[in-house]
Amino acid sequence: MKLPIYILFAASVLFSSFSKKDNLTVINKIQKNQTAIDRDSIIMYAKKYLGTPYLYAGNSPQRGFDCSGFVNYVFNNFDINLPRSSNGYKNIGTALAPEDFKVGDILVFYGYKDRTIVGHVGIVCEANGMQSKFIHASSGKANKVTISELNSEHYTKRFYKCIDVLSK
Repeated sequence: MKLPIYILFAASVLFSSFSKKDNLTVINKIQKNQTAIDRDSIIMYAKKYLGTPYLYAGNSPQRGFDCSGFVNYVFNNFDINLPRSSNGYKNIGTALAPEDFKVGDILVFYGYKDRTIVGHVGIVCEANGMQSKFIHASSGKANKVTISELNSEHYTKRFYKCIDVLSK
């Protein structure tokens, strides 16, 4: 009578170890997926702040954003530290060819008065080379977080580079 109980016990231990292994595999896959940053998630998060007022030197949704404050705030949510000043983007990253632009890349622009100083940044939200769209905190007519077209004259003539801060 004891032998069938031992067999039943051994079988339950054996089967429970298989299910634990399967559970660990699933947990490991979930953890790996959570550590990989989804470019679309960055844009979805950024779009939550559409309409937030522009504020010079602003870096919070409660008070407002300037361009670099907005980019910095969005990427900080994904544990990516970027420069707080737009000029800090001048010497980081390698310039991408327009056909290599991806959602989540950073567009870097010269200032509207001085083509030697970086003066504006935004995040690509629809990648299509020089016809891409980007989300940014605009101090122009919009005076808020908005989506603009890279191929508009205002931005095309000020375009400096596009950089990928997500790929390692």
